Amino acid sequence: MRLLRIALSLLACVVATGAAAQYPDRPIRLIVPQAAGSATDTVARILGAELGKELGQQIVVDNRPGGALTIGLDLTAKAEPDGYTICMGPIGALAITRHMVAKLPYDIERDLQPIALATRGHLLLAVSPTVPFKSVAELIAYAKDHPGKLLNASSSNGSPGHVGGELFKYMSGTDIVHVPYRGGAAAINDLIAGRVHLMFESLNSIAPHARSGAVRALAVSGTRRSPGFPDLPTIAEAGVPGYAAPTWSGVIAPAGVPRPIIDKLNAAINTAIQSPTFASVSLRSATNRRAARRKNSPN
Repeated sequence: MRLLRIALSLLACVVATGAAAQYPDRPIRLIVPQAAGSATDTVARILGAELGKELGQQIVVDNRPGGALTIGLDLTAKAEPDGYTICMGPIGALAITRHMVAKLPYDIERDLQPIALATRGHLLLAVSPTVPFKSVAELIAYAKDHPGKLLNASSSNGSPGHVGGELFKYMSGTDIVHVPYRGGAAAINDLIAGRVHLMFESLNSIAPHARSGAVRALAVSGTRRSPGFPDLPTIAEAGVPGYAAPTWSGVIAPAGVPRPIIDKLNAAINTAIQSPTFASVSLRSATNRRAARRKNSPN
């Protein structure tokens, strides 16, 4: 019986290795648990284009927003573990949602596995050009003088922008109303128009609007200034000591995908994120470019 178990284990290893050698032989679905136009979607589309070149197959981006980022992860967790369904795993989906949703339809540690880290970065605290304040200190003073009047947009419940905003309110002692959207693009459009007043949003999606003056940038959320906006202070420097809300995103797969396939995807992603296109267009900061150059292990 013991010899039979050993033989079966060896046979499984041979089959997995053979499958990995042929992998991929058809397009790969890359699920994004947020809407088109969101920061995660932007990264996914640029990563998908570069990853497709590395693997020799098309990467099909499949946006599945909603449920505080749980819908996309649930689809991934329940997908066939053959390497043909992978998913963007932003900080909101993997580290925040579990503290907001009473009962997740999956277990992150049991049902999902990491492939590679894709980005590290900051949130940008931006305000509508229609508001009078032009610094974090002025924002805080205005919010305290007008409790419950300011509207803070985010790309969704459970997103880094949502949590970053709640942390800001708590640490600054302000009463600001959270307004969740189904994606960052719609929230940014309303910020520009003045229908909402402030937003904590990933640099790679809101930076062009900040540089054009469509929104007013006040500070970044990390512990250090962003090389992309060297003149902007951190929120901690600007009046909320100790504040820090950095971001990251990775790529994940269903549990049970054979290790040789995970290793192949990991190597291809690490090569893809070193490409000039990914570094310059998607990440837009030296901080993220350093992360992209790092060889990430799925362990």
